[in-house]
Amino acid sequence: MNGENEENCFHCSLPVPKNTHYHVEINGVEHAMCCPGCEAVAKAIVDGGLTSFYQYRTDTATTARAAVPEVLQELTLYDKPELQRTFVSIDDKNIKQASLILEGIVCAACVWLNEQHISALPGVIEFRVNYSSHRARVRWDDTQIQLSDILKAITSIGYLAHPFDAGRQEEVYKKERSNALKRLAIAGLGAIQVMMLAVALYAGDYSGMDAGLEHFMRWVSLLIATPVVFYSARSFFSSAWRDLKARQLGMDVPVSIAIGLAYAASCWATVSRSGEVYFDSVTMFTFFLLAGRFLEMGARQKAGQAAEELVKLLPAMATRITDDGDETIVVSELLRGDKVRIKPGDSIPADGIILEGRSSIDESLLTGESHPLAKTVDEKVIGGTVNIESPLVVEVQQVGEDTVLASIQRLLDRAQVEKPSIAKTADKVAAVFVGFLLLLVSLVSLWWWQHDPDQAFWIALSLLVVTCPCALSLATPAAMTAATGSLTRLGVLTTRGHALETLAKVTHVVLDKTGTLTKGQLALESMQVFAELDEQQSLDIAAALELGSEHPVAKVFLQNASQPNRLVASKIEAISGQGVTAQVDGVQYRLGCATYVADVDLSLHEQSRHSSEIFLADDKRLLAAFSLSDVLREQAAESVQALKAMGKQVWLVSGDNEAAVSHIAKQVGIDHVHHSMKPDGKLAVIHELQAKGEIVAMVGDGVNDAPVLAAAQVSIAMGGGTQLAQASADMVLLSEHLPHLVDGIKMAQRSVKIVKQNLSWALGYNLLALPLASMGYVAPWMAAIGMSASSLVVVVNALRLNKPLDV
Repeated sequence: MNGENEENCFHCSLPVPKNTHYHVEINGVEHAMCCPGCEAVAKAIVDGGLTSFYQYRTDTATTARAAVPEVLQELTLYDKPELQRTFVSIDDKNIKQASLILEGIVCAACVWLNEQHISALPGVIEFRVNYSSHRARVRWDDTQIQLSDILKAITSIGYLAHPFDAGRQEEVYKKERSNALKRLAIAGLGAIQVMMLAVALYAGDYSGMDAGLEHFMRWVSLLIATPVVFYSARSFFSSAWRDLKARQLGMDVPVSIAIGLAYAASCWATVSRSGEVYFDSVTMFTFFLLAGRFLEMGARQKAGQAAEELVKLLPAMATRITDDGDETIVVSELLRGDKVRIKPGDSIPADGIILEGRSSIDESLLTGESHPLAKTVDEKVIGGTVNIESPLVVEVQQVGEDTVLASIQRLLDRAQVEKPSIAKTADKVAAVFVGFLLLLVSLVSLWWWQHDPDQAFWIALSLLVVTCPCALSLATPAAMTAATGSLTRLGVLTTRGHALETLAKVTHVVLDKTGTLTKGQLALESMQVFAELDEQQSLDIAAALELGSEHPVAKVFLQNASQPNRLVASKIEAISGQGVTAQVDGVQYRLGCATYVADVDLSLHEQSRHSSEIFLADDKRLLAAFSLSDVLREQAAESVQALKAMGKQVWLVSGDNEAAVSHIAKQVGIDHVHHSMKPDGKLAVIHELQAKGEIVAMVGDGVNDAPVLAAAQVSIAMGGGTQLAQASADMVLLSEHLPHLVDGIKMAQRSVKIVKQNLSWALGYNLLALPLASMGYVAPWMAAIGMSASSLVVVVNALRLNKPLDV
């Protein structure tokens, strides 16, 4: 018996769409499911031996959460290796790392509280939260603490955390925006109604009002203000309570004290028919604060948009090729070795190698490369890129957290959650400032209570609110998130929090030659022929000898040979580091370096001083000489000149010989040149510059130059694709486009400038608002506008970093 004819999903009872084929066998009966999600959960129930859930449930599920039995909702599920495979990565020291979404974050203080609380847990190596995206990056030792324990610890302080999922993050954003709109609407309606009553009460104070009518209007104001306080302002109280339970003074503490005291005092005045009421201030205060945070939320989400665009590159479904034909599966179900079919226009679901087909691949969203790249059999493709022209069959090599896209996301997360020194200083000031503010409010209130008791209460309220240091804590992260997002779109990946701050102050840019100024790929620069063979015939013979070799020299000849090359070599013998000999059409040929063909006369050959030379000879004579050289990157010279125009000293440090290095330096216009340098020699150059007080940016290939990259104040690795996963530099030039290096320095300078503007504004605002509020010149509603505006100004100013550099 099976469930083929079931019209509703056995798991959630929703209708099963036509042409879907999701089934799970439960207690010997195969039942239809409506989607991959229900299929996955049902399988988990069966695998966990929990099929009794279906026997004893009394009603069908009305929500997704209700469709899962309580035991499956336990956080311990996230400790299972088969589940962690999709979102947890493990480094070479067996340390685990994962990205989480945090729900309930309302301000910068929430970020600080989570970081302090979780970082203190034994076994947690690092825990950082990105305020812009509400994503956390956690690294932990699985032998000391489980992921479920970390999630429970977050829950214990009033927040909800779960593994990052692009779809769920979108839901969280929508939920956050919807809830914020509801709170804002209630606060706005309440504020308008209470203000209308307040105007009447104020007018009555001047012209006279019946005591009964005044008392009635106060009660109406209380009724309207109550939902504003207990619903709209609830997020302030919840955040403040979390802070106090953790024995911390967050930024919502003074705000909550102000709202709570004003509401409580107004309620007492209404009930006792004495004193003043502040319902108008309470509602307006809440409305303006919520309005400011709503606008800030939109700007914050926009600032982190680049990171979210990366996450959405991977498709939801993939077409897997099996012995029974093609099947459509969820991308998360792909395994290494699977073969997938990719149609033109489809995104590639995972990293892999092309088995069949030839097409162009659009990598623009991943590397910033504007032109599609031609790809053919045996070439690697990256998950998240787009197939443009023709169908491809790809063998999956990396999935989940091991893909290039996941590596990029981890590096970007790390950069956005790591704080530069200027941000750490601002956080310390903000943390101390809240305590100082509460002390100052107490002293100011005491002074006013002794000199003018009628003014003391509302002045204290204004002072509590107007000087809340939210803008101070937002000044740096908002700017850094926007800047790293803009650079990611250009193909410049920032992987360390300090990188932009340091890059802005760089005085010297030290470049490696091979793989940095050049592409690290040999190309045929020139050739000479000395017999009856023409150039193409010589290249075809050389290619026949090198067929099947993986050596870089072989690739040069294979690329320049006739297509197809009809010559076939036999009796091939290769000598490592020397050359190769073989027969072509019965003639014995040799291809290699000068010493390999030393028995023939090389005097006819005009020697090149800066190129590698390969010779083709038969048994008696020299037939051809090939000059091979590394290919200079496009716009390398223009980039060097642009760096010089910015006032940077540009040095070239390379391990190659003098002739080759000087040739490249002359082409790009570099005056300070060091050649034949071993790694320790390169280190000595860096240390010498640093000893003179210079700030050095080292640009290298990320592998051979690793020690030198580590020594520089800021390191930039050239590297797309497979190099990226091992990159340990502060920044990675994904596009491998040197003008983007110039753009990176300009963006760094621009971001530091905006951070300083934000900090100046935040500090200046607080220094101005504090004495004005203390002297009674700031009404509570004005305080609410001022505080909200100050936070909004720094976020909107940071968004200028999303604009092109020439704007």
